[in-house]
Amino acid sequence: QVQLVESGGGLVQAGGSLRLSCVASRRSLSTYKMGWSRQAPGKEREFVAGISRSGGTTSYSEYVKGRFTISRDNAKNTVYLQMNSLKPEDTAVYFCAADNRDWGFSVGSYDYWGQGTQVTVSS
Repeated sequence: QVQLVESGGGLVQAGGSLRLSCVASRRSLSTYKMGWSRQAPGKEREFVAGISRSGGTTSYSEYVKGRFTISRDNAKNTVYLQMNSLKPEDTAVYFCAADNRDWGFSVGSYDYWGQGTQVTVSS
C-alpha cells in the first residue's frame, strides 16, 4: 500500500504562508485521489482540501477556500498544500491522505494517511 510522508510544517506569524508537501512511496501517486485534513488539540479531524487523480477536480473546506491551494505533481509523486493568509485558527497537525476511489472529498473518504506535520500560527 502507499506510504505518505508530510513535510513543510512549522511556526509562522498570522498573515504568513507555508507550503506543505506530501511524498508518496511504494505506489504511484497517479492512481490515488489525494487530500489534506487537519486536527487541532481537542477537536475532531476535519477535511481541508482534496484533489482528483488527474488534478482536474479540487474541493476545499469553507474555512480555507480562497486562502489554500492544493496541487499535485504525479511525476514527482508529490502533492502540495499552499497556505496563504494564515490565521491562528489554522493551527493544527496537518495530515496527507490518499484513496483509490476517485470521488468523495471528506475525512471519511480516504483510507491511507501520513503521520502529520505540525503547523502553528502565532497572532
